[in-house]
Amino acid sequence: MCAAENALEFRRRRAVELMQQGESKEIISRILGVSRVSLNVWLRKTEAGETLKTKPNKGRPRRLNDQQLAELEELLKKGPTAHGWQNNLWTTRRVREVIKRRFDVEFSRSGAWHVLQDYLNWSAIRPAQQAARRDEAEIARWKAEEFPRIERQAKERNAHLAFVDESGFMMTPTIRRTFAPRGSTPVNKVFDPHGRVSVSGAITVSPKRTRVGLQYYMLSDNVNFRGPSVIDFVKHLRSQICRPITIIWDQIIIHSADVVLEYLQTVPDIVTEPFPPYAPELNPVDRAWFYIKYGRLPNYTPPTMAKLRRSVESEIKRLQDKPDLLHSFIRQSEIPLLL
Repeated sequence: MCAAENALEFRRRRAVELMQQGESKEIISRILGVSRVSLNVWLRKTEAGETLKTKPNKGRPRRLNDQQLAELEELLKKGPTAHGWQNNLWTTRRVREVIKRRFDVEFSRSGAWHVLQDYLNWSAIRPAQQAARRDEAEIARWKAEEFPRIERQAKERNAHLAFVDESGFMMTPTIRRTFAPRGSTPVNKVFDPHGRVSVSGAITVSPKRTRVGLQYYMLSDNVNFRGPSVIDFVKHLRSQICRPITIIWDQIIIHSADVVLEYLQTVPDIVTEPFPPYAPELNPVDRAWFYIKYGRLPNYTPPTMAKLRRSVESEIKRLQDKPDLLHSFIRQSEIPLLL
């Protein structure tokens, strides 16, 4: 191996070492004079156990160089709608079209897939959904101003914080991908497509921020929460905490129903505060429901409603004994609460 090849291999290994140590790719790219695309390729090869040694180039040159690949990635990051398509879906056919328009280079669909996966380090990801009416500035203001006020006032009252959310668990399962023989699609057989169990939960934090807990309240089969059942849950929560409580919950109709407001006027030890609209990610309990549905019970098709109820309750009780998980739900919500 010549000195130049030795230097190239050293640079690649050094780049991978820096990435594995947590250094940002922007800094590594600037220090070593390489593109982020190359960094992605070298890291992928290392993780796959492949060599980073340089080899004589016996084949035809790449059809897109590093600069063009970097430019392509910036174009794709703008989203398909920025390039004239009506929906936000990247396909290999559309990526081919972008490459053709910008660089006048023809790729097959498999070639476009190779560019996405091996050179840009992109993968197929299921999009998350957000309400179009979200007010990002208001959400940021709530986190910076409103929540600190809520926490401060709760401490002055020596009150627990209670993050509250309702959810439904269906007989129709939450679907997740699973391994199966090629060409054989697994089938989830649903016994009652309309069956559901409604649950209200509260992740609670003690006044001194030393204890985190989980309280829950389940309704009868196939019953949704209404004003009176919200009151029943608040009464249950109050009986379990036995101290002043600040409830933080969504701005949905059942939380501001007349019967709920009338009841709250009779219990001065309970204060309620709203989350900003269309921001479910701020609620730690939403993370708990997601964990149970997608982490513990995906593709779950119980034969009876009684079995569904027992399984859901078992999973909630399991969470009650895992304060580390409850802490993680609070951290993931990005609420500025120090525990």
